[in-house]
Amino acid sequence: MKVSRSYDHPLIAREGWPFLAGVGILASLSTIYVGYFSLPLWIIFIFVLQFFRDPSRVTPDGDAMVIAPADGRVIYIGETTDPYANEERLKISVFMNVFNVHSNRIPVAGIVEKKQYYPGQFFNAALDKASERNERNALFLKSKNGHQLTCVQIAGLVARRILCYVDEGAEVVRGERYGFIRFGSRVDLYLPKTSKVMSSLGDKVVGGETILAELPSQE
Repeated sequence: MKVSRSYDHPLIAREGWPFLAGVGILASLSTIYVGYFSLPLWIIFIFVLQFFRDPSRVTPDGDAMVIAPADGRVIYIGETTDPYANEERLKISVFMNVFNVHSNRIPVAGIVEKKQYYPGQFFNAALDKASERNERNALFLKSKNGHQLTCVQIAGLVARRILCYVDEGAEVVRGERYGFIRFGSRVDLYLPKTSKVMSSLGDKVVGGETILAELPSQE
């Protein structure tokens, strides 16, 4: 069985280094040649810097706890059909705007049973239809206590790249960094219907730290 490794990273996500380097070089050269007219490039540099920030997180203990897979706002809580597992489940959706941290975190400790990428469109990720029509990447997880969950990264209107660093068969740790979505997006979680919701619609959540729900005591 493969064991996924934790991602050792500084305050800035590694995904952002090429963008920061490119904009930083352009802004520096512009400062030399055109002085104050380089200001727009420095503003872009600051935006890119804040977008790719990636602070460390302290994850609460508890195998039954389902942790927010992303920073953002809870935009949906309710029972619906999980289109990936074809089962009735509890769905919780977290929407990330361009000012949120865009690292994605594993919601529960367990095993990645399957990973599936789905090509699609790029509607606003806050819309309901984005769950099934946008480009997305789904992880089918089995928690330590035997529950099946689906965690779906969804591209948004501006986001054009979904990155996922875990593979099928990997053993994952709750709160572990596993992926990144660039420039605005969403993550959907499909949990057992009898899970206890511990968040509310409209809540601002912190990926890797905020508890969204508690899994049932047994399957």
